Amino acid sequence: MIIKRDRSIIISCDVDSLDRLRKLVKETCRVEGVGGYKIGFELCLAFGMPAVVREIRNITRLPIIYDHQKAATDIPDTGEKFARVCKIVDAVILFPQAGPVTEKEWIKQCKMAGLTVIVGTEMSHKGYLAKDGGYIVDDAPKRIIEIAKKEGINDFVVPGNKPDKVREYRRILGEKAVFYSPGIGAQGGDIREYAKAAGKYWHAIVGRSIYGAKDIKRAAEEFCEYVR
Repeated sequence: MIIKRDRSIIISCDVDSLDRLRKLVKETCRVEGVGGYKIGFELCLAFGMPAVVREIRNITRLPIIYDHQKAATDIPDTGEKFARVCKIVDAVILFPQAGPVTEKEWIKQCKMAGLTVIVGTEMSHKGYLAKDGGYIVDDAPKRIIEIAKKEGINDFVVPGNKPDKVREYRRILGEKAVFYSPGIGAQGGDIREYAKAAGKYWHAIVGRSIYGAKDIKRAAEEFCEYVR
């Protein structure tokens, strides 16, 4: 387990500058209940992953999760290159929408690189699955889960603003699965409902509701009240 707590708040660092990143991390890294930081394309494309990771590591040793938004949607062969680049973080989120061959290979390569792999099931926005008007076939998340479990994965992204779906994935994955959920706060997810639905092991991913707050530290403390 990369996070040494059964439940925590992971702060999504979707800010547009290294100055804002430093401020965000400094004000939240000592808040009890903050389990780590998630970084993505906005910072890493603009400034480079090494620079972003260095800024966080200069302040805290809390885990860093890289969310490529969305990784594992390419050919199988690029998994090794992705894993090599990402070795400087602790974990990566994969959304293997390119099929089972890519999913297996990318998981394999990331594990060989020493990375914790978190596999995405379903996204938090409207219009994702075909039945909701999206492009992804309805049974894709379950098929992704089946392969991930066979590959030894126990960490999964589930939508925090869809509590019924969280309960469904909990039934499928069992009580020992670890859930990571975006969609809390600005996307409409209620952390109290999510906590009831998610079981024992979960990490709520919260972004705008914390980094966009006037008092960042206080906002983090308020969310963390539900994980203590």
